[in-house]
Amino acid sequence: MLIAFDSTQQALRAEMLLEYADIEIDICPTPKQITAGCALSIHFPESDLLVVKDVINQENVEIRGIFKQVEDRYEPIEL
Repeated sequence: MLIAFDSTQQALRAEMLLEYADIEIDICPTPKQITAGCALSIHFPESDLLVVKDVINQENVEIRGIFKQVEDRYEPIEL
């Protein structure tokens, strides 16, 4: 799973919050298929999706969206 952001500030804030919640994450470049205002994205395991959604909603983190990789493309999932 991947979270894309519109700002670097929100990406770094989400990184801190998700690490604090003990979620295994990786910072990576935003894939070209995803239009976002920020070059940073966060990868996380699909098994942590519910916790990630809770953190984003409770902390009002502004995101472009959460995406799931399907073969060679990324599809948005509903928040």
